Amino acid sequence: MKSLKRTLWLAVGLLSMVLGFIGAFLPLLPTTPFMLLAVFCFARSSERLHDWLVNHPHFGGPIRDWNQRGVIAPRVKWIAVGSMLAVLGVSFAFVVPTHVIIIQVVTLGAVATFLLTRPSH
Repeated sequence: MKSLKRTLWLAVGLLSMVLGFIGAFLPLLPTTPFMLLAVFCFARSSERLHDWLVNHPHFGGPIRDWNQRGVIAPRVKWIAVGSMLAVLGVSFAFVVPTHVIIIQVVTLGAVATFLLTRPSH
């Protein structure tokens, strides 16, 4: 049973890491939340992958900032909020059904509120 849990944590961590890497190149897919989730999962499944990700030259800094001080850099906050607004803009442009827009506004609004209320330094 312990091995199955570890395998599931590892699988979710790897999936999150892949999505985070993709998000580094696609502006509508967030990178940092996926990397934070990956680190969380790796802490429960693979010390080697956890250490590698925390010490990664590109992704490690924001992860360490979050783990040590709960800080999200202002640039990251505004990129995330801008991406959320872009998603809403695309939804309006493609005339997505109203109930989907409402779900997006509520969800993205909650995430934006969380991000913007975190310390920046």
